[in-house]
Amino acid sequence: MLRFFSLLPLIALSVLTAAPAAAQTTDLSTGPAATVDALVAEALSRSPALAAARSRLAAAREMEAPASALPDPTVEAMLQDAGFPSYTIGSEDMSMAGLEVRQPLPYPGKRRARAEVARAETAQREAEVADLERRIAAEVRSLYARLYAIDQEQKTLDAARELVDLLSTTARARYSAGGGDQENLLKAQLQATRLEEREEDHHAMRRSLVAELNRWLDRPGDSPLGAVGALPAVAAPSGSWTDRALAGSSKVRQARAAIATAERRIAVERLDLKPDLSPLAGLASRGSKGPVLTLRLGIELPFWKRQKQEPRIRAAEADLEAARQELRDAEAEVRAQAARLASDWSQADRQVTRYREGILPQSSATLDAARSSYLAGRGDFTTLIEDFNLWLEAREQLARREADRYTAWAGLESLTGGLP
Repeated sequence: MLRFFSLLPLIALSVLTAAPAAAQTTDLSTGPAATVDALVAEALSRSPALAAARSRLAAAREMEAPASALPDPTVEAMLQDAGFPSYTIGSEDMSMAGLEVRQPLPYPGKRRARAEVARAETAQREAEVADLERRIAAEVRSLYARLYAIDQEQKTLDAARELVDLLSTTARARYSAGGGDQENLLKAQLQATRLEEREEDHHAMRRSLVAELNRWLDRPGDSPLGAVGALPAVAAPSGSWTDRALAGSSKVRQARAAIATAERRIAVERLDLKPDLSPLAGLASRGSKGPVLTLRLGIELPFWKRQKQEPRIRAAEADLEAARQELRDAEAEVRAQAARLASDWSQADRQVTRYREGILPQSSATLDAARSSYLAGRGDFTTLIEDFNLWLEAREQLARREADRYTAWAGLESLTGGLP
């Protein structure tokens, strides 16, 4: 019987080395999770924030035509009676009744300038929509990567739990038969309790991540999500990350669109110094004395320009300077993000290689050696537990490094608007 129990750790460790598939945790839905691209597409189609931004874009487009439209004409009824209170139309040359039409005409160039402002504002809204789409995609991909790490760690914990249960059974059997001490039994039980603690933390963290992902998918917060078994294969783009980011950044595009809008508003404000025209045409009847044609031309003079137009011009110039400084700030932010993401990618990629080629096989070999020594009576239980923890940590860290690498790629994809 003792010999049988002494072989249980060997059986368990051999199974663990093969990395079997473990049972899913209780908070998973049936079947695997949808692909990350499918979740991104769902988020983009269901996001209320994105729908609101697209509605603002549609509103901006509708305002382009009104911006260049002529002011509405004014129709006036006219009665002129030179013999009032007597009715003298038809008997007095100056008595008449008729209609007059007034059509304000902006100074040449004003309508075109206002239309350019409206189109520039539409371009700003388009940049805002593109930026929000990228941010939503990056959030979904980042959460997906973190769920991948959690689910891979859970697989390792599930498999580790099988080993700990076997170790506890072995330690209990040896202690009962007088071939082991109580310390080994207590350490095995402590290891089982610590695994329960880690599993509980993993379950809580996963529920939190799923709830956050459901927020972007516009689903109920407690909607389940299947296990994330793999991340898409990604590769670092060639060339300068900074150049790609500056060329494709939606934030830089927004800042440049704001500059274009500010420049066109200055043109509008300066044109407001020019006088608008207000022609009028009227036709009146004098009864038997024949009709009267009236033509007038009014000119709107910028008489109060120091209190009205000139301050607005200075304000528009200040807005333009602010937009230029915001562009510089956006470019600086993008350069910093590109550098950080490049560093994150390089670090995570090197660590993934280090774990796959070095730490994982080394931890497996170390655990295998500790197991052999323990079964041969040369090693102790404490060393076996320590090496087991190193083996467990190595597999958890690999999943996290893979998630970090994918998150860095997703960040660059969001920053540039797409990678080849």
